[in-house]
Amino acid sequence: MKEALFEVIDRLGGELTALSDDIFDHPEVGYEEYRASGLLCDLLEREGFAVERGIAGIPTAFRAVYENGVGGPSMGLLCEYDALEGIGHACGHHTQGPCAVGAALAVKETVKDQPYRLVIYGTPAEETVGGKIQMKERGCFQDIDVALMMHPSPTTTTDVKCMAMATYQVTFHGISAHAAMSPESGRSALDAVMLAAHGIECLREHVKEDTRLHYTIKDAGGPSNVVPAAAKAEFCMRSYNTDYLYGVMERVKKIIAGAAMMTETQYEIAEDPFFMAKIPDLTLNRILMENAALVEAPTIRPPREKTGSTDFGNVMYDVPGSCIRMAFVPEGTSSHSREYLEAGKSRTAHRSVLLGAKILAASCLDMICDAGLLEQVKGDFKETKEQMGRENH
Repeated sequence: MKEALFEVIDRLGGELTALSDDIFDHPEVGYEEYRASGLLCDLLEREGFAVERGIAGIPTAFRAVYENGVGGPSMGLLCEYDALEGIGHACGHHTQGPCAVGAALAVKETVKDQPYRLVIYGTPAEETVGGKIQMKERGCFQDIDVALMMHPSPTTTTDVKCMAMATYQVTFHGISAHAAMSPESGRSALDAVMLAAHGIECLREHVKEDTRLHYTIKDAGGPSNVVPAAAKAEFCMRSYNTDYLYGVMERVKKIIAGAAMMTETQYEIAEDPFFMAKIPDLTLNRILMENAALVEAPTIRPPREKTGSTDFGNVMYDVPGSCIRMAFVPEGTSSHSREYLEAGKSRTAHRSVLLGAKILAASCLDMICDAGLLEQVKGDFKETKEQMGRENH
């Protein structure tokens, strides 16, 4: 049956890669991906999927569903399609939608005698505000048993972790004064920023090794001969454990409050969307990698040792999930780079779309046809999440 899946994807190959190239040629940044989401929705509607556009209050987000029979597992396929501002598709998101659609169409055309549901979620703005976060808060992803993705990469692999991330936009308010004539009348907002930054430096010694703390001054408040009445800074915190990061966030808030107290200033904190750490599902990773070996995917490697943050972590905090990373650039190449961009319409990029679709389709087939395997995936997820919670305490 997997050979039948692969034949469908090969037959659709020209259409899928042309769609990938079209999205690449018309890059759209987060929440402006009208062309990309529209092309994907149009294709899914033509193929008999029930498509909802503009879900979760986001015009460029969508949900497409196909049901075969009654009951059975609900397989989620997620895709991104936003570009990077100023450079375009230098992260490869243009390949994800065609890959997910190819996988879904292969399962729909091939698997007729088993009940299942396919749910494709179009998820905008991963590069900026993390569209999946808003989508999850508004009820998305609750209708799927597993969440699967593909992402272009220098190697073919899966991840076993990503970093939770919290970001504070902080504004301190002081009192302006002439720095030479009457400095005693002023209360420096910049002093508060600098003291908060020093507090962050002191905190580094007293957090776990995987914790990252970084910051920048976004507005120092003006010229040096004026005590600044306002200053702005950004403070970012990361950890591979979501629960642990919550504690770090509270400590950083105390540092900010202390800096304001020491300088007799006031402060405001605006929190950016919170990115959760992935709950890795090793069983699901194994299924994906076994199918990667089956299709002879290039540059198969163990999971990455270092990862950043992604809004897919928020989905994977509640639903068993995994992303197959498909090699399409030389090993060691950095994402968000000119090399990624130049390879965007290459033969290897086209191959990653089709091989990724085959891996996702075959993995869906494994779990549709083997209920015990899906239960193992769910059990692995529950056990790992509980373990990560215990590690925090």
